Amino acid sequence: MATNTKNEIAQLVGEWTLSTATTLGSSVRSRGVLLETRARLPLSARKALDIVASQLTLIMPASAVVELREAAAIVAETLEGIESLPVIPREIEDILAISTTERHRWLKDGRLPSAGIRTVRLRGRAREITFHVFDPRMVEDVLDRELVGSWREEDAVVAADNRRRAAWKAKVTRSLKNGEKEPAVVEDQSTKKIRPNLSGWEEFNRDGLLR
Repeated sequence: MATNTKNEIAQLVGEWTLSTATTLGSSVRSRGVLLETRARLPLSARKALDIVASQLTLIMPASAVVELREAAAIVAETLEGIESLPVIPREIEDILAISTTERHRWLKDGRLPSAGIRTVRLRGRAREITFHVFDPRMVEDVLDRELVGSWREEDAVVAADNRRRAAWKAKVTRSLKNGEKEPAVVEDQSTKKIRPNLSGWEEFNRDGLLR
């Protein structure tokens, strides 16, 4: 009986499971590791590498024994120490479940310290983009200590205080526009104390009634 050659072609498979320390529980981070690893492979082998859950798989035809061996060696080498791969913005947002606004705010005030700057060229475009990256162990610490909740509470207090200040400033501005005088405070040069600008104050002071 004639056999179907296409059906007889088996596939060789290489598999690598990513640790929790690498993925930090994020599918976005897992895909970032996949893209980082693919970039190290020859163009012909990049599409052969994929990821399912947290497992990288390398699938090639049986006839590509040499190519598979070479690609597998590159993947294994890339995955050595992959836990220290810097965390990029979209990954940290997914890992910590935070918004882009929160990431920018906490980066600016130092709660999410930058681990450096990375510049990449968008595929098929001449434009480059530059962004901050983060130390994965710092991100893991923030996650383990549940700091995001505390930071949001702090931000809520600051925001409420800012709203009160803005409301008071607006009230004073409206009063001045309506011709009302803002309560004045003057400094007593003799005593260096702050006292209200009251009518008749100088007469009381001259007569010694305030001593």
